[in-house]
Amino acid sequence: MEGRRVETNALDPAVLGAVLDGTWAAARRRGRETAADPRAHLPAEGTLEELRAATTAAVSLVSDSGLTRLPLPESMGGRNTHAEYVAGFEEFVTASPSLQIKAGVQFGLFAGAIQHLGNEEQHAKWLDDAVSGRLLGCFAMTEIGHGSDVAELGTTATYEPETGEFSLHTPFRAATKEYIGNAARDGRAAVVFAQLVTRGVNHGVHALVVPIRDEDGTPLPGVTVEDDGKKGGLLGVDNGRLAFDAVRVPRENLLTRYGAVAADGEYSSPIESPGRRFFTMLGTLVQGRVSLDGAAVVAQKLALDIAVRYAGQRRQFASASPVEETRLLDYQRHQRRLMPLLAEAYAHGLAHETLLHSFEAVFSGEDDSDEARQVLETQAAGFKALSTRAALDTIQECREACGGAGFMAENRLVGLHADLDVYATFEGDNTVLLQLVGKRLLQDYAAEFKDIDFGGAARFLGAQAAEHTLYRTGLANVGRAIGDLVTAPVKEKRIRSGKVQEALLADRVETMVAGLAQALRPAAKMSTADGAALFNRHQNELVEAAIAYVELLKWRSLNAEMHRLEDAGRAPAEAKALRRIRDLYGLTLIQRHLSWHLMYGRMPMARARLIDETVNRLCAKLAADAQELVAAFGYGPQQRRAPIAEDAESIRQAEAREYYRRARAQADWPVDEKELRRRAEKRG
Repeated sequence: MEGRRVETNALDPAVLGAVLDGTWAAARRRGRETAADPRAHLPAEGTLEELRAATTAAVSLVSDSGLTRLPLPESMGGRNTHAEYVAGFEEFVTASPSLQIKAGVQFGLFAGAIQHLGNEEQHAKWLDDAVSGRLLGCFAMTEIGHGSDVAELGTTATYEPETGEFSLHTPFRAATKEYIGNAARDGRAAVVFAQLVTRGVNHGVHALVVPIRDEDGTPLPGVTVEDDGKKGGLLGVDNGRLAFDAVRVPRENLLTRYGAVAADGEYSSPIESPGRRFFTMLGTLVQGRVSLDGAAVVAQKLALDIAVRYAGQRRQFASASPVEETRLLDYQRHQRRLMPLLAEAYAHGLAHETLLHSFEAVFSGEDDSDEARQVLETQAAGFKALSTRAALDTIQECREACGGAGFMAENRLVGLHADLDVYATFEGDNTVLLQLVGKRLLQDYAAEFKDIDFGGAARFLGAQAAEHTLYRTGLANVGRAIGDLVTAPVKEKRIRSGKVQEALLADRVETMVAGLAQALRPAAKMSTADGAALFNRHQNELVEAAIAYVELLKWRSLNAEMHRLEDAGRAPAEAKALRRIRDLYGLTLIQRHLSWHLMYGRMPMARARLIDETVNRLCAKLAADAQELVAAFGYGPQQRRAPIAEDAESIRQAEAREYYRRARAQADWPVDEKELRRRAEKRG
């Protein structure tokens, strides 16, 4: 069925582009310009060694761009602007995800660990070489046996006072460092995370700078390097395994910001609690998750840019015109496939901007309080989990929406999906990250109610409901409050109300968290084993609550930016488009969880039936502006590098139209058999 064509007001992609690019737009443009350089692109074909060599050579383009020095302190020629660096860096996905990851290992993880975990002397010794790419390094945290469970790493670093050295050791196979970028081919040093043992006490996981190869590239004594070989994607990154057999590491190579060992073996730390020390140390490494969130959004936008441009040119099946078929983008189903994903990409992009502001505040020192760090860690974990999943789903849908053309390697979608696949599990498996978010929600819930009796809780919840439209379970007035809000006269305007959308999304979070808290309350009086079993029975609910919370945060980011543009009053057409995007994103989320809203009585059936037809109308309106909406992403042919997204299809379609126009004018043009039958039926 052909969708309804909608007339459009002319949108200015530059206006929407400025909204999407945000505070650090200049850095994003610099990243895109560097990504457009042909030297940054992987060859279309080649051996594993050739692809790796090309990626390594392209790393120098990243350091030459100047972006890698932005996070450095001013004393080292930097600007102490961490979000600016990440904003530019994530755009390298358009060049090659392999380049973005390899550069991320080098500059974000290896150099970043030295900067954030080391002291000034260590900065002077290694940091300049790391950010310039002269010292290629690895970030050796993950082990075969303990992927996301960093606290239980098996590698040990035992201090020996008589030599003033650590003995770095891999005691069993499962403690081998695995999937380590830069390890198989290029790394000369590694920041290695190990259990620090001195004077017979294990002080937990700490990091050391460890040389692993000599200048000729030969592994140093005691260091075993294995090549992970060919992976499902990211073929330009030389992932490998590292193991250590009593490797001697000077005491001065221990990164000492959060823990130091004196010459005599005495341990000291500015943070007394081992648990808090561990989480504080890992919190300094949140940059990896922040950058992956942004990189996933870039990949999502890139796929949509390709698919929407193709859908605006490609024609298929008959239409009212005898010489021209119908555009893919004019079919309702095609609109429903791509427009909600386009709205989601806008939401994820604007939410990432809020994450970058949190990141900048903490890492610049503007607000590095424990509370600010915890908020950042929670946001980074949740945003990364949802954006990487969304990127994979979007790329796959775009591939299918482009038919066979989307399956051709030259159009990048299959390669992009392969490269992004691992984003869902590295820098923290997404399920594990969502559990972290869920636990934080439960902690906040418990803190709010720690000193409040039931009557006080009821009064508190009433105030929250009135002031913030946040609702919890267990109170009779909650269902009525939501009902009063959404059961007004059934009109499309009401279902598109931002207040209604926020109330429904927020209520779902609050209800789910409150229900979890109530279900898990007995664990406090149980044995460890029984408490763990109870938690396991509610693990899926915890993850679902975390997803609902992150979806709410992303909707709010989009809503806030929409209102900012509306309030400015200078771009009414663009503000209207952004409102449609917000409504489509919000209603898509509500529709996705519609059974929950119906089951808990939050939405009457009559209102629920309106959602689908409203989504159809929004998709049709946004499809009319789709070319401008993807143009706002700021990518050109050198970033896309997909023939179907350029003019090849338009040229073919124009040729076909001209052929049929000329052919039909010929006297000997064959008559269609069905037309002959119709003529015969008319005659008699």
